Amino acid sequence: MEIANTLTGRCHCGRVSWQFEGNPSGATICNCTVCRRYGVLWAYGHEEAIRVTGETKAYRPGPHIAFHFCAGCGCVGYWRAVDTEPTGRRRMAVNLRMAEPETVAQVAIDRFDGLHTFERHARDGRCVGDYWF
Repeated sequence: MEIANTLTGRCHCGRVSWQFEGNPSGATICNCTVCRRYGVLWAYGHEEAIRVTGETKAYRPGPHIAFHFCAGCGCVGYWRAVDTEPTGRRRMAVNLRMAEPETVAQVAIDRFDGLHTFERHARDGRCVGDYWF
């Protein structure tokens, strides 16, 4: 199955949604103190390629990013960088667990050790679908 050029996701109650323009290069699983608790799969981009709608509440555990979740059902939808990059662009990541499984099943899994080493691990050939189905 080929990945769509625009991915969409929405929270459980439907109040918050996102659109990701393009094909994500991977879905990152991170084991940091926040991501492991949220159980998220991140697809990275910039604000100009990601559109979000709906009322969110934000949790800012440090100076760099804020996690946004639905004010109604509490699903984590995305994170947004607090500051822009030197290029003037702002990084974001959407939670692919809010997408329909068949639309992201073939996205490769990237593992990131955000707890101990702050390093990426080599891909092992698994995709999102290997975890969900």
